Amino acid sequence: MTSRVTAFFDALDRVRRPEVWIDIRDRLGVTRETSAAAGPLAGLLLAVKNNVDVAGLPTTAGCPGFADGPAVADAEAVARLRAAGATVVGSTNLDQFATGLVGQRSPFGGVRDARRPDYISGGSSSGSAVAVALGLADIAIGTDTAGSGRVPAALQGIVGIKPTLGMVSTRGLVPACRSWDAVTIMARDLDTANTAMAHMAGGPDARPIPADAPLAAPPRARVAIPAELPGMAPAWVEAFSATVTRLRADGVVVEPIPFTAFAEAARLLYDGGLVAERHAAVGRFVDDNHVEGDHVEGDAAGIDPTVGGIISAAGRIPASRMVRDLARLEQLRRRAMDALDGFDALMVPTVPDHPSIADVRADPVGVNSRLGIYTNFANLFDMCGVATPAGTAGGAQFGVTVLGRAFGDAVALDLARRVFVEPETVAAPGATAPLGPTGPWIESAGAPFVDLFVVGAHLPGQPLEHELTGRGARYVGTAATSPAYRLYALDTRPPKPGLVHTNGGGAEIAGGVWRVPSAGFASFVRALPSPMSVGPVELSDGRMITGFGCATSALDSAVDITAHGGWLRYLDREVSVRADVDGPSRLVAGITG
Repeated sequence: MTSRVTAFFDALDRVRRPEVWIDIRDRLGVTRETSAAAGPLAGLLLAVKNNVDVAGLPTTAGCPGFADGPAVADAEAVARLRAAGATVVGSTNLDQFATGLVGQRSPFGGVRDARRPDYISGGSSSGSAVAVALGLADIAIGTDTAGSGRVPAALQGIVGIKPTLGMVSTRGLVPACRSWDAVTIMARDLDTANTAMAHMAGGPDARPIPADAPLAAPPRARVAIPAELPGMAPAWVEAFSATVTRLRADGVVVEPIPFTAFAEAARLLYDGGLVAERHAAVGRFVDDNHVEGDHVEGDAAGIDPTVGGIISAAGRIPASRMVRDLARLEQLRRRAMDALDGFDALMVPTVPDHPSIADVRADPVGVNSRLGIYTNFANLFDMCGVATPAGTAGGAQFGVTVLGRAFGDAVALDLARRVFVEPETVAAPGATAPLGPTGPWIESAGAPFVDLFVVGAHLPGQPLEHELTGRGARYVGTAATSPAYRLYALDTRPPKPGLVHTNGGGAEIAGGVWRVPSAGFASFVRALPSPMSVGPVELSDGRMITGFGCATSALDSAVDITAHGGWLRYLDREVSVRADVDGPSRLVAGITG
């Protein structure tokens, strides 16, 4: 693992991107921590946005005068990743006080695009995104209030996971808008981002996950897209259309919905009373240290003039304006959620185009506002999102964000996998290879679920699979019982299997395991017809999980099919026999189990 550290420090000299970092830890400290690391993230190098505390490093939030010394402890999110084996290499640059989407509002320097240095990185998690894109860091912590994790991820051709609000602790974070701040993770691929988020999310500070939180998107998912694409450059419209085409080809139903409620809410975040939260967060410091109209070099605290102007002005917003805008936001939220009724997710282009640094200098506020059209509303509506690379547009990286309702994080992740396009790499030699696939991170974060072993018509592709997928279940994989069970074809129409434990003369019976949200499992069991039941089943690997059983009273007229080793094998045999006797025919699979 020390070779990864060597590659990191060698790459620092080679890529020469000092604006990415605010502080870099000393080589000896990083080497020692990496050598001692243990856990699923051991060997991964972690960059941390500098509005998130890292013990021993000053937390500037992009403002040199804001830090009053090194942080005494890690933020909860940092501590959880370190406990899983990740090693912090340094703190990254950002749009000051996380106020911006361009990555250019920092006295530490504007952060340049990883591939085209005349273009912006995106922000506010600018340094984190470029550190990952360049392969300097394997994973990075960002924050996201208005799109600060998703926008730079899209522009840098990497993955950004923005969880449902509260799923990752914000303890140790300098707030931007406390009500709508989220801590995010960035990586070059979905599996690494998912695994890192599985260790960062959850814990005692986290928002509890409800029992009906889905664990996967349904096989025939329905995804909404904006009926209109305001502000989109032509090449971006074409790239988005190509992404929609790929999604439809994968069997997803994609339909347009009105976007006006989403767009109006996006404008409210900065153009209305809601921006007062930014003054509540750091306004006293800004008011005490910033003179409006000053340039950064003339400001002793290092307050960016655009950021200082936004935050100072936010302090003059009357409370009545915020009350009115909160009421309007609730009206817009209801309209937006009504438009999403019947859909599993909303897919949007993450940004409408990729501005140059010169564009931002010419119109710093206008360009920033335009970049938030498709991101600002998400946290206001309590939505989760996964920003993923989806190709290129006009020579730039193009990305989309799959947005889900609160706690629909696994659905968003599932659908993002269907549109992910491997970007052209710019990663430095020595960057760690992607981690392998795992289940959705929400399971590790505390989502309540029950593992259910099935042997019949609830297996994937069988007639009653929808009874589980419609309840948000995720298929884990094939499994078999211990050799202590017998399988029967019950005398029902249509036929169905019955699994019965035996004290001798049994066999291993093939089946599969579904992971079912707890609330969905409860409603599923309530609807089970007689003589079916659920109870403990021993698997071939010794695990005891919940599985289907059958009342022994139903076996009097049943046929013992244990020798087939599973219901699907029995059905295949029946189909073969009927084909031999009657010609081609179809045996209808059972109705349960």
